[in-house]
Amino acid sequence: MFDIDRLITGFDKGLRTLFAPAPTARVVPGSDQPDPVLQDEERTLSAALMRVNHSGEVCAQALYHGQAITARNSVAREALDRAAQEETEHLAWTERRIAELGGRKSLLGPAWYAGSFALGAIAGLAGDKWNLGFLGETERQVVKHLEGHLERLPAADRKSRAILEQMKDDESRHATSAYKHGAAELPWAVRMLMRASSRVMTRTAYWI
Repeated sequence: MFDIDRLITGFDKGLRTLFAPAPTARVVPGSDQPDPVLQDEERTLSAALMRVNHSGEVCAQALYHGQAITARNSVAREALDRAAQEETEHLAWTERRIAELGGRKSLLGPAWYAGSFALGAIAGLAGDKWNLGFLGETERQVVKHLEGHLERLPAADRKSRAILEQMKDDESRHATSAYKHGAAELPWAVRMLMRASSRVMTRTAYWI
């Protein structure tokens, strides 16, 4: 099912996700925009929304790491690894924007990672078409979540908006790729459970 080398690699990736600055090969979206003039309440809102998105990227990293460990063929594993690589860039972008806004990351990062890693590993054990289906549905839900945040962002915060718009484009592409690689449509009950879990994370990370 998986070997010890892949497990060790997954553990190393988890430590890097939680405790090391995330790398990015692409220019941070919005870096060419001037620093916006934000009221205190607007800055607080933007920082909280970016903290939620950073927590979501921690969860995404963990999901894909867990799924890749238990994926049964190289095609599924490569699709997951590619998605995880771009999610690392999203992690870097949101982390940088939080710092620029004077905010902080969620204090529950290790808990988000551990729970999501376990869910990802379970999804992988269900078989590759369900593994990819979990990836596709996750990305679909993330796209809707980002659309909601784009509506809530202060109009003047173009830097944060540019980051979320690029993330939305990337996530949509990940979902399309998953279904092209043979992802199965998840049962309604599973999709609803995923949405409920996401709501718990987003509401908690907004404050903690």
